[in-house]
Amino acid sequence: MKASQFLISTLKEAPADAEIVSHQLMMRAGMIKRLGAGIYDYMPLGLRVIRKIEAIVREEMNRAGAMELLMPVVQPAELWQETGRWEKMGPELLRLKDRHERDFVIQPTSEEVVTDIARQELRSYKQLPKNLYQIQTKFRDERRPRFGIMRGREFIMKDAYSFDRDEAAAGESYKTMYAAYSRIFDRFGLTYRAVAADSGAIGGDRSHEFQVIADTGEDAIVYSTGSDYAANIEKAEAVSLITQRGAPAEKMTKVPTHGKSTCEAVAELLNLPLSRTVKSLVLATDELDEHGNVKKVQVWLLLVRGDHDMNEVKVSKVAGLDQGFRFASLSEIEAVFGCKPGYLGPVGLKQPIKIVADRTVANMTDFICGANEEGFHITGINWGRDIPEPDAVADIRNVVAGDPSPDGAGELAIQRGIEVGHVFYLGTKYSKAMNATYLDENGKPQFFEMGCYGIGITRIMGAAIEQNHDDKGMIWPDTLAPFTVVLCPIGYDRNESVRQQADALYSALQKEGVDVLLDDRGERPGAMFADWELIGVPHRVVISERGIKENQLEYQGRRDLEATKVDLNTITTFLKGRLSV
Repeated sequence: MKASQFLISTLKEAPADAEIVSHQLMMRAGMIKRLGAGIYDYMPLGLRVIRKIEAIVREEMNRAGAMELLMPVVQPAELWQETGRWEKMGPELLRLKDRHERDFVIQPTSEEVVTDIARQELRSYKQLPKNLYQIQTKFRDERRPRFGIMRGREFIMKDAYSFDRDEAAAGESYKTMYAAYSRIFDRFGLTYRAVAADSGAIGGDRSHEFQVIADTGEDAIVYSTGSDYAANIEKAEAVSLITQRGAPAEKMTKVPTHGKSTCEAVAELLNLPLSRTVKSLVLATDELDEHGNVKKVQVWLLLVRGDHDMNEVKVSKVAGLDQGFRFASLSEIEAVFGCKPGYLGPVGLKQPIKIVADRTVANMTDFICGANEEGFHITGINWGRDIPEPDAVADIRNVVAGDPSPDGAGELAIQRGIEVGHVFYLGTKYSKAMNATYLDENGKPQFFEMGCYGIGITRIMGAAIEQNHDDKGMIWPDTLAPFTVVLCPIGYDRNESVRQQADALYSALQKEGVDVLLDDRGERPGAMFADWELIGVPHRVVISERGIKENQLEYQGRRDLEATKVDLNTITTFLKGRLSV
């Protein structure tokens, strides 16, 4: 490709609404253009990156035995009503009606449609296993789209779905996809981690996220310094920091703490470590009658150490809270505790409630809590002696750096990441809801065991830039770059020897299969170099009249601080040795 034939529209400054580096640089490089909130045109440069991402994904999915198909962007509501997600998905699911007033959705994902295909086409156990995938446009009506393509409303995703006869076979399909994803992300040339994750709204009970490591990532990734344990913050297990509860050493004492309504303030006032305090969090669950009206409210007190934070995903796994919970209202809190928040605790409750203690809190002695009286806390509280044992002990907190790894090897560390891939074991969640069955060896119908596997194609663009950039612009890995090599002839439009040498090298590299671009625009060197540094082409060759006279060209990798002089007659071999694709 020659630059004069291509659409190149770089900007010196990013638009004011571009918040993060990837958004700023893609807008400046002319890779994307904003069409509406969270909706972008992918310009030729950006689309070249997308196509390279898709090619790698497609090759590895095919290698893993998956079969590509294409499912509609617009899907009938009936399928989503079968699984209940028509109601459950909420406002992120974009609903619409056709001219006949029939309901449809713009798909955010395709579990329903692919399960409908399976129940029609996969009749016998002899046809299993099967894995179907697509690379297709998706739409999620984000409340506040931001960060460019990182959290846009319309995006491109690869989603795959496996169908197996039993849980063991589904586990093998899961392993196959996990291995395929590892190969895909290795080929992308990005630093990433595969971490255990919560399944969220998709469902299922086995799940891993593939996270591209980046300081600007929205997700916290937890990993062990002494083993291969890794999980996202929602899933990472927090062990008790106290191995065994000790004997009480203090008597329970009410102390004045006027105006000190946080654990930090109380610890500072009493000149005690924050780890001696216990934080009270009040939740409620509603029992509904047959008409959907609340007939009974159960109040819950959750206790975590003062220097820890509650993990809502973990709380949602606690028996009794696993069907949904909410934070208690002020009136509900006052009815149980006789006090406003800030001074709450498990001592002297006005009504019986359910108490859940975090693992560490369950082993604490002589701890500090609110006195259920404004302006007072109680020190020296002990389980059994002063308050009943908790109704439940569970891991309900976020881990913190330095916690012991749950596998007993090393400590936990935390880094930021950007989720770009996710693999789920779904089980029979969707096949049961949609009565999708096959016939086993005995001619009896059995529900499919399913898996779901997604990769955010367009999101990978943003993640790659967040991980690889400098003050000049993007730095693409060879495998993802819009062009792998750019030839920058100085004076192409006015110097015959430069033009001939540039054209000859361009032709030679094309014959070798190198993805090369020749900048034939006749731009000044500074402007030309700035464009390609911004766009992030990983390899640059400068052709000048002086260099030709000396029988040399200048090569510079995008990360190199200085250029390297290369013999003109060996430049093709030199470049091929530098390329990773």
